[in-house]
Amino acid sequence: MISLKKLANMVDHTLLRADATEEDFKKLCNEADVLGFKMVAINSFPVQMCRDFLQDSPVHVGAAIGFPLGQTTIATKVFEVKDAIKDGADEIDYVINISKLKDGDLEYIHREMEEIVAVCRQAGILSKVILENCYLSDSEKIAVCEIAKDVKPDFVKTSTGFGPSGATVEDVRLMKNVVGEHVKVKAAGGIRDLDTALGMVEAGAERLGMSAGIKMIEEYKSRFS
Repeated sequence: MISLKKLANMVDHTLLRADATEEDFKKLCNEADVLGFKMVAINSFPVQMCRDFLQDSPVHVGAAIGFPLGQTTIATKVFEVKDAIKDGADEIDYVINISKLKDGDLEYIHREMEEIVAVCRQAGILSKVILENCYLSDSEKIAVCEIAKDVKPDFVKTSTGFGPSGATVEDVRLMKNVVGEHVKVKAAGGIRDLDTALGMVEAGAERLGMSAGIKMIEEYKSRFS
């Protein structure tokens, strides 16, 4: 059985709402610090604010790039990544250009991934590639994961949490089978309880994007303490 400390440290504590206030972000950062979550997952604008809140904490600050649609140019995404890093981000989750993937333009997906991962690698921070699986066929998911095997971002990620559906155990297993030990898998979207989270971990996820992380921790303590 996975320990509570290890499970908590897989959680990217998420706040991506458009109406989130400074007080909401302060609360998010405090919760992540107290509970031992790995990262706060936020849009790029509040990165500097959350870095200030977490200046004495091991909790990472993660910026969502091209979020949630992925429909900005490579140059725009690269600029946003660099700007977020300047503000203190130490993890980047970017959304691929789904339209280009649906058109079969794998060269574009490869180039986009290469450019963004290169910036992250140069800065010494983690990179995560969001596929948004709810819009993709299995062959398209496999194609992106094969590209990731070559480019080697730190993670491939199932979902933004803003699409019509989120992470599934089947998708996590599929992605992990393709990337193997070369790249890790992050499950995100719709993970709202302990059993779902544990199912994702069992399928191969090493990071969990959750806005319900606190509920999961409480369930764990209630069940196993």
